[in-house]
Amino acid sequence: MKEQIRRISSKLTKTKVLARSQELRRHIPVTKKMNQSVLQEMLQKYQMVYVKPCCGSLGQGVMRVEKTAGSSLRSKNSGEHTPRVRMSYRYQAGTQIHKFSDFDTAYRAIHRETQGKSYLVQKGIRLLVHQGRPFDIRVMVQRNLKGQWEATGAAGRVAHPLKVVTNGSQGGTIYPVEVLLTPYTSLKKRTALIAAMYDIGVKSARQLSTAYPGLQEIGVDLALDRHLKPWILEVNTAPDPCPFTKLKDRSMINRIVRYGKAYGRTYNLKCGKAKQGVV
Repeated sequence: MKEQIRRISSKLTKTKVLARSQELRRHIPVTKKMNQSVLQEMLQKYQMVYVKPCCGSLGQGVMRVEKTAGSSLRSKNSGEHTPRVRMSYRYQAGTQIHKFSDFDTAYRAIHRETQGKSYLVQKGIRLLVHQGRPFDIRVMVQRNLKGQWEATGAAGRVAHPLKVVTNGSQGGTIYPVEVLLTPYTSLKKRTALIAAMYDIGVKSARQLSTAYPGLQEIGVDLALDRHLKPWILEVNTAPDPCPFTKLKDRSMINRIVRYGKAYGRTYNLKCGKAKQGVV
Protein backbone atom coordinates (compact mmCIF):
# COMPACT_ATOMS: atom_id res chain seq x y z
CA MET A 1 0.00 0.00 0.00
CA LYS A 2 1.33 3.44 -0.93
CA GLU A 3 2.06 5.76 1.96
CA GLN A 4 -0.31 8.71 2.23
CA ILE A 5 2.38 11.37 1.80
CA ARG A 6 1.14 14.95 1.48
CA ARG A 7 4.46 16.74 1.02
CA ILE A 8 7.48 15.91 -1.13
CA SER A 9 10.58 17.99 -0.49
CA SER A 10 12.95 16.63 -3.16
CA LYS A 11 12.71 18.59 -6.42
CA LEU A 12 14.46 15.79 -8.29
CA THR A 13 11.98 13.20 -7.02
CA LYS A 14 9.04 15.34 -8.14
CA THR A 15 10.66 15.95 -11.54
CA LYS A 16 11.20 12.23 -12.10
CA VAL A 17 7.58 11.40 -11.25
CA LEU A 18 6.28 14.14 -13.56
CA ALA A 19 8.59 13.00 -16.37
CA ARG A 20 6.88 9.60 -16.41
CA SER A 21 4.01 11.38 -18.17
CA GLN A 22 4.69 11.72 -21.88
CA GLU A 23 2.38 14.74 -22.02
CA LEU A 24 4.18 16.57 -19.23
CA ARG A 25 7.71 15.57 -20.23
CA ARG A 26 7.80 18.08 -23.08
CA HIS A 27 7.15 20.88 -20.57
CA ILE A 28 9.96 19.92 -18.17
CA PRO A 29 13.38 21.57 -18.61
CA VAL A 30 16.35 19.20 -18.41
CA THR A 31 17.11 18.80 -14.69
CA LYS A 32 20.05 16.89 -13.20
CA LYS A 33 21.78 16.49 -9.87
CA MET A 34 24.70 18.92 -9.82
CA ASN A 35 28.35 18.04 -9.90
CA GLN A 36 31.23 19.73 -11.69
CA SER A 37 30.97 17.78 -14.94
CA VAL A 38 27.16 18.09 -15.12
CA LEU A 39 27.29 21.86 -14.65
CA GLN A 40 30.03 22.23 -17.26
CA GLU A 41 28.17 20.03 -19.74
CA MET A 42 24.87 21.88 -19.31
CA LEU A 43 26.51 25.30 -19.60
CA GLN A 44 28.18 24.14 -22.80
CA LYS A 45 24.81 23.03 -24.17
CA TYR A 46 22.47 25.76 -22.90
CA GLN A 47 24.73 28.73 -21.97
CA MET A 48 22.43 29.61 -19.07
CA VAL A 49 21.20 27.37 -16.25
CA TYR A 50 19.65 27.65 -12.82
CA VAL A 51 21.30 25.97 -9.84
CA LYS A 52 18.81 25.15 -7.07
CA PRO A 53 18.84 23.41 -3.69
CA CYS A 54 17.39 19.94 -4.06
CA CYS A 55 15.06 20.52 -1.11
CA GLY A 56 14.87 24.31 -0.79
CA SER A 57 11.86 26.61 -0.84
CA LEU A 58 10.90 30.29 -1.11
CA GLY A 59 13.56 30.88 -3.78
CA GLN A 60 16.35 30.60 -1.22
CA GLY A 61 19.73 29.47 -2.54
CA VAL A 62 18.78 29.73 -6.22
CA MET A 63 21.55 30.90 -8.56
CA ARG A 64 21.56 31.78 -12.24
CA VAL A 65 24.78 30.69 -13.94
CA GLU A 66 25.84 31.83 -17.42
CA LYS A 67 28.60 31.08 -19.88
CA THR A 68 29.31 34.02 -22.19
CA ALA A 69 31.71 34.89 -24.98
CA GLY A 70 34.26 37.45 -23.89
CA SER A 71 37.03 39.21 -25.77
CA SER A 72 38.70 37.65 -28.82
CA LEU A 73 42.25 36.39 -28.59
CA ARG A 74 44.63 35.74 -31.46
CA SER A 75 46.93 32.75 -31.44
CA LYS A 76 49.59 31.77 -33.93
CA ASN A 77 48.80 28.59 -35.81
CA SER A 78 50.99 27.45 -38.69
CA GLY A 79 52.24 30.95 -39.09
CA GLU A 80 48.75 32.46 -39.28
CA HIS A 81 46.88 34.48 -36.67
CA THR A 82 43.72 32.59 -35.75
CA PRO A 83 40.96 34.36 -33.80
CA ARG A 84 39.99 32.57 -30.61
CA VAL A 85 37.09 33.56 -28.34
CA ARG A 86 37.72 33.68 -24.62
CA MET A 87 34.78 32.34 -22.62
CA SER A 88 33.78 33.80 -19.27
CA TYR A 89 31.41 32.69 -16.53
CA ARG A 90 29.21 34.45 -14.05
CA TYR A 91 26.59 33.62 -11.52
CA GLN A 92 24.05 35.63 -9.56
CA ALA A 93 22.99 34.72 -6.02
CA GLY A 94 20.57 37.15 -4.40
CA THR A 95 21.58 40.61 -5.61
CA GLN A 96 25.28 39.75 -5.99
CA ILE A 97 26.84 38.99 -9.40
CA HIS A 98 30.17 37.15 -9.49
CA LYS A 99 32.35 36.93 -12.63
CA PHE A 100 35.13 34.50 -13.55
CA SER A 101 37.50 33.96 -16.44
CA ASP A 102 37.50 30.14 -16.23
CA PHE A 103 35.04 27.41 -15.34
CA ASP A 104 37.03 25.71 -12.57
CA THR A 105 37.26 28.90 -10.52
CA ALA A 106 33.57 29.60 -11.10
CA TYR A 107 32.61 26.10 -10.00
CA ARG A 108 34.62 26.32 -6.79
CA ALA A 109 32.80 29.55 -5.89
CA ILE A 110 29.40 28.06 -6.73
CA HIS A 111 30.22 24.95 -4.72
CA ARG A 112 31.05 27.11 -1.70
CA GLU A 113 27.61 28.75 -2.03
CA THR A 114 25.96 25.33 -1.75
CA GLN A 115 27.51 24.78 1.71
CA GLY A 116 27.76 21.05 1.07
CA LYS A 117 24.03 20.62 0.39
CA SER A 118 22.61 18.68 -2.56
CA TYR A 119 21.86 20.93 -5.55
CA LEU A 120 20.26 20.55 -8.98
CA VAL A 121 21.08 22.09 -12.35
CA GLN A 122 18.12 23.04 -14.54
CA LYS A 123 18.20 24.19 -18.15
CA GLY A 124 17.65 27.94 -18.12
CA ILE A 125 14.41 29.23 -19.61
CA ARG A 126 14.63 32.91 -20.51
CA LEU A 127 11.43 34.26 -18.99
CA LEU A 128 9.14 36.86 -20.45
CA VAL A 129 9.55 40.24 -18.79
CA HIS A 130 7.34 42.97 -17.36
CA GLN A 131 8.97 46.40 -17.30
CA GLY A 132 12.34 44.72 -17.77
CA ARG A 133 11.84 42.25 -14.91
CA PRO A 134 11.32 38.50 -15.49
CA PHE A 135 8.07 36.88 -14.43
CA ASP A 136 6.56 33.44 -14.03
CA ILE A 137 3.09 32.11 -13.26
CA ARG A 138 2.00 30.29 -10.10
CA VAL A 139 -0.95 27.95 -10.73
CA MET A 140 -2.71 26.63 -7.64
CA VAL A 141 -4.27 23.16 -7.95
CA GLN A 142 -6.38 21.56 -5.19
CA ARG A 143 -8.75 18.75 -4.46
CA ASN A 144 -12.19 20.32 -4.72
CA LEU A 145 -15.19 19.53 -2.55
CA LYS A 146 -15.81 16.39 -4.65
CA GLY A 147 -12.21 15.23 -4.20
CA GLN A 148 -11.32 15.97 -7.82
CA TRP A 149 -8.29 17.97 -8.94
CA GLU A 150 -9.14 21.55 -9.91
CA ALA A 151 -7.02 24.57 -10.83
CA THR A 152 -8.22 27.20 -8.37
CA GLY A 153 -6.19 30.20 -9.45
CA ALA A 154 -3.20 31.69 -11.26
CA ALA A 155 -1.06 34.66 -10.27
CA GLY A 156 1.83 36.37 -12.03
CA ARG A 157 5.05 36.83 -10.04
CA VAL A 158 7.48 39.53 -11.18
CA ALA A 159 11.04 39.36 -9.87
CA HIS A 160 12.58 41.97 -7.59
CA PRO A 161 14.49 44.45 -9.83
CA LEU A 162 17.86 43.15 -8.62
CA LYS A 163 17.12 39.42 -8.29
CA VAL A 164 16.62 36.42 -10.55
CA VAL A 165 13.87 34.73 -8.51
CA THR A 166 10.21 35.77 -8.61
CA ASN A 167 9.10 34.63 -5.14
CA GLY A 168 7.11 37.15 -3.15
CA SER A 169 9.21 36.24 -0.11
CA GLN A 170 12.23 37.50 -2.07
CA GLY A 171 10.62 40.86 -2.82
CA GLY A 172 8.63 39.87 -5.91
CA THR A 173 5.54 41.74 -7.11
CA ILE A 174 2.21 40.04 -7.81
CA TYR A 175 0.08 40.86 -10.86
CA PRO A 176 -2.99 39.36 -12.52
CA VAL A 177 -1.78 36.95 -15.21
CA GLU A 178 -3.86 38.73 -17.84
CA VAL A 179 -1.98 42.00 -17.23
CA LEU A 180 1.42 40.36 -17.74
CA LEU A 181 0.38 38.51 -20.90
CA THR A 182 -1.41 41.40 -22.61
CA PRO A 183 1.74 42.79 -24.35
CA TYR A 184 2.53 39.36 -25.77
CA THR A 185 -0.72 38.03 -27.16
CA SER A 186 -4.32 38.70 -28.19
CA LEU A 187 -7.28 38.21 -25.87
CA LYS A 188 -8.28 34.97 -27.61
CA LYS A 189 -4.78 33.49 -27.43
CA ARG A 190 -4.34 34.75 -23.88
CA THR A 191 -7.49 32.96 -22.74
CA ALA A 192 -6.34 29.75 -24.44
CA LEU A 193 -2.86 30.05 -22.92
CA ILE A 194 -4.20 30.45 -19.38
CA ALA A 195 -6.48 27.44 -19.95
CA ALA A 196 -3.45 25.45 -21.16
CA MET A 197 -1.49 26.38 -18.01
CA TYR A 198 -4.43 25.31 -15.84
CA ASP A 199 -4.48 22.02 -17.74
CA ILE A 200 -0.75 21.46 -17.12
CA GLY A 201 -1.35 22.17 -13.44
CA VAL A 202 -4.16 19.62 -13.14
CA LYS A 203 -2.20 17.00 -15.10
CA SER A 204 0.80 17.59 -12.84
CA ALA A 205 -1.36 17.00 -9.76
CA ARG A 206 -2.83 13.83 -11.22
CA GLN A 207 0.60 12.53 -12.16
CA LEU A 208 2.16 13.23 -8.77
CA SER A 209 -0.80 11.65 -6.99
CA THR A 210 -0.17 8.37 -8.84
CA ALA A 211 2.95 8.06 -6.68
CA TYR A 212 1.69 10.06 -3.68
CA PRO A 213 -2.08 9.58 -3.32
CA GLY A 214 -2.19 11.61 -0.10
CA LEU A 215 -1.56 14.87 -1.96
CA GLN A 216 -4.32 17.46 -1.57
CA GLU A 217 -2.78 20.53 -3.23
CA ILE A 218 0.16 21.68 -5.32
CA GLY A 219 1.51 24.97 -6.61
CA VAL A 220 2.97 24.76 -10.12
CA ASP A 221 5.46 27.44 -11.16
CA LEU A 222 5.36 27.90 -14.92
CA ALA A 223 7.69 29.89 -17.16
CA LEU A 224 6.73 31.10 -20.61
CA ASP A 225 9.47 31.33 -23.21
CA ARG A 226 9.48 33.75 -26.15
CA HIS A 227 7.36 31.27 -28.14
CA LEU A 228 4.81 31.28 -25.26
CA LYS A 229 5.52 27.63 -24.51
CA PRO A 230 4.87 26.83 -20.82
CA TRP A 231 7.67 25.15 -18.87
CA ILE A 232 7.32 23.57 -15.43
CA LEU A 233 10.01 25.21 -13.31
CA GLU A 234 8.99 23.69 -10.02
CA VAL A 235 6.11 22.03 -8.19
CA ASN A 236 5.48 22.82 -4.53
CA THR A 237 3.46 20.30 -2.53
CA ALA A 238 2.93 22.73 0.36
CA PRO A 239 2.13 25.86 -1.66
CA ASP A 240 1.92 29.27 -0.04
CA PRO A 241 -1.29 31.05 -1.14
CA CYS A 242 0.19 34.48 -0.35
CA PRO A 243 0.44 35.61 -4.01
CA PHE A 244 -3.34 35.34 -4.31
CA THR A 245 -3.91 37.70 -1.37
CA LYS A 246 -2.29 40.46 -3.48
CA LEU A 247 -4.86 40.25 -6.27
CA LYS A 248 -7.86 42.58 -6.25
CA ASP A 249 -10.00 39.70 -7.51
CA ARG A 250 -10.71 37.90 -4.22
CA SER A 251 -12.50 34.95 -5.83
CA MET A 252 -9.30 32.92 -6.17
CA ILE A 253 -8.07 33.26 -2.59
CA ASN A 254 -11.59 32.69 -1.25
CA ARG A 255 -11.85 29.44 -3.23
CA ILE A 256 -8.34 28.35 -2.18
CA VAL A 257 -9.15 28.87 1.51
CA ARG A 258 -12.53 27.12 1.19
CA TYR A 259 -11.05 24.04 -0.50
CA GLY A 260 -8.10 23.97 1.90
CA LYS A 261 -10.41 24.04 4.90
CA ALA A 262 -12.31 21.05 3.51
CA TYR A 263 -9.19 18.86 3.62
CA GLY A 264 -7.88 20.26 6.89
CA ARG A 265 -5.40 22.89 5.73
CA THR A 266 -5.32 26.36 7.25
CA TYR A 267 -3.24 29.17 5.77
CA ASN A 268 -1.36 32.12 7.19
CA LEU A 269 -2.61 34.98 5.02
CA LYS A 270 -0.41 37.67 6.59
CA CYS A 271 1.83 38.22 3.60
CA GLY A 272 4.13 41.18 4.18
CA LYS A 273 7.04 40.66 1.78
CA ALA A 274 5.26 40.26 -1.56
CA LYS A 275 4.15 43.49 -3.21
CA GLN A 276 0.91 44.18 -5.03
CA GLY A 277 1.46 45.29 -8.61
CA VAL A 278 0.00 48.59 -9.76
CA VAL A 279 -2.37 47.93 -12.65
